Amino acid sequence: MTTFDMLKAARAAWPALQGADTELKNAALNAMADALLANQADILSANALDMEAAKGHISDVMLDRLKLNAERVAGMAQGIREVAALPDPVGAVIRRVERPNGLVIERTRVPMGVIAIIYESRPNVTSDAAALALKAGSACVLRGGKEAFRSANAIVQALQAGLGAVGLPGALVQLVQDTTRQSASDLMGAVGLVDLLIPRGGAGLIRAITENAKVPCIQTGTGICHVYVDAAADQDMALNIIDNAKTSRPSVCNAEEVLLVHEAVAAAFLPKLKARLVDARAAKGLTPVELRLDARAAKIIEGTPAGERDFDTEFLDYILAVGIVDSADAAIAHIRAHSTGHSEACVSADAAVLDKFARNVDSAAVYLNCSTRFTDGGEFGLGCEMGISTQKLHARGPMGLEELTTYKYIVKGSGQIR
Repeated sequence: MTTFDMLKAARAAWPALQGADTELKNAALNAMADALLANQADILSANALDMEAAKGHISDVMLDRLKLNAERVAGMAQGIREVAALPDPVGAVIRRVERPNGLVIERTRVPMGVIAIIYESRPNVTSDAAALALKAGSACVLRGGKEAFRSANAIVQALQAGLGAVGLPGALVQLVQDTTRQSASDLMGAVGLVDLLIPRGGAGLIRAITENAKVPCIQTGTGICHVYVDAAADQDMALNIIDNAKTSRPSVCNAEEVLLVHEAVAAAFLPKLKARLVDARAAKGLTPVELRLDARAAKIIEGTPAGERDFDTEFLDYILAVGIVDSADAAIAHIRAHSTGHSEACVSADAAVLDKFARNVDSAAVYLNCSTRFTDGGEFGLGCEMGISTQKLHARGPMGLEELTTYKYIVKGSGQIR
């Protein structure tokens, strides 16, 4: 089946979901979760083939993103059940106005229709995206990366079995079989068939889609996330936050990529940073973080001299660009110049600095004395997320159920004419 055939099938199947009540949608989601667990052996076998084919072609941290095991499959199923437990956004009245002539105007939340998602080598995105789209009342057409194709295909087959178990058409959740660039181009140009296109992946993917898509799309994902350590920071707290933001899972978009340190504390703080992220990790047999230092930082600790693009790179690896700034204002200016608008953090005990940082840093999520790693739908109480929007129109930050809907006006009268 071609990509366009899939989109047409999704459009044809959508009315069955458009008319479904919350009870049926939740039953479908729970059946999809059950089917994932029931088909775990097939999913893991497919993933093993993907892992074997990817070895030597992608980095170890990207292999970790690709890998599935029983615990991760169980987590995917649990994520679907958590979406089922969330309030249904469809049908909610956002605003109600009663006019002097007696008309009642209700702005009401409704499904998008057909949502297409282009993503890379994370199999769990397959189930997350399908669950969110379904609960939000939309059909979804998924286009994964070639590295995870077998895994995603096995997952989608299980999800379709779950849909069938409650009498809904399997075409509500489909995986594009063509992993070449042509299928991505087909989705970008499918005017009238795709109501919303969401890219979830690296900077190159997102740039290509936002520059070429003819259908509505949302920018997501790319995260050059900063942590600023102020002169008034609790340095132990700062080390804990940086360690978590950089090393807990460096391959995700909310991981820290850039550290900025106030000059007043740099001489004391940077040796502690190196001891924590480099020396201590190496002593434990863990991958040490490569510190890419600007000229001022390089005078204090050993590391790799920062290159021209290191403060504009989403490393997705155990690499951290480190710079020294003269003030909080300088840190904010640096972030404005280099951020992708994802997540930024300030560590300080000075309330005035924290307030200034929160007001002047223009990113989707701003953290005060906590890790950037919390930019996540589950952590924000939204259930699993469709992605992190770094744009400002319609959706910003973690995209949950409400962000996957639109609205229409329902106007109730008793014979009024104009």
